[in-house]
Amino acid sequence: MVYLAGLVGLVLILTAEARVGNSSESRFCTESKECLLYDLVCKNDDYEVRHYESVKWVSTDEEAYFMDMATYTAFRRLFNYITGSNKAGVNIDMTAPVTVKIEEKKKTWGSSVFTLSFLLPSTHQMTPPQPTDDKVYFTEMPDMKVYVRSYGGWMMSLTSSVNSMLLKRQLDKVQATYNKDYHYAVGYDSPKKILNRHNEVWYIVEGEPVCPTSS
Repeated sequence: MVYLAGLVGLVLILTAEARVGNSSESRFCTESKECLLYDLVCKNDDYEVRHYESVKWVSTDEEAYFMDMATYTAFRRLFNYITGSNKAGVNIDMTAPVTVKIEEKKKTWGSSVFTLSFLLPSTHQMTPPQPTDDKVYFTEMPDMKVYVRSYGGWMMSLTSSVNSMLLKRQLDKVQATYNKDYHYAVGYDSPKKILNRHNEVWYIVEGEPVCPTSS
């Protein structure tokens, strides 16, 4: 029984490492040791569909009128967590990407709650150090397929909004079904990187993904 329990634990660890892997396996992750990996389901000129396995993140919420305002405060909070402000007092490697969950039904002039998340590295996927800040918590992203639109430059409120609108337009054109309550703004690069930046917009697939050769 002890042997079996140990074997199960080993399998779970290997599974976690398979979802969060070496950045050399991704063309987007150029500054971190580890990156969120995925399986490509299909792709066309407008977007792609990816499959992500369930994985653990460290997250925090911030209410603001614009994503830029929220992420400034939220990023510092999570950065403190990975640089020792946790109950174990350990430093945790930065990974990629960073995601921002954005409510879709935001009033034009109203504030909104933005959820910023850092991907936990493979060594901390099973038992991450507990936060000391009660505004920091863990989230388990489910096994899911997502529609993805990629773009360069800087991930800001305006660029993220424009690209989410363009992706929605493309999905609606082919009658794809997706979660319309929220989407993710996804960034892969630190502010130090100037050229060849990579950002994405994600919408969660509902039902069977639609990915025609040309939309």
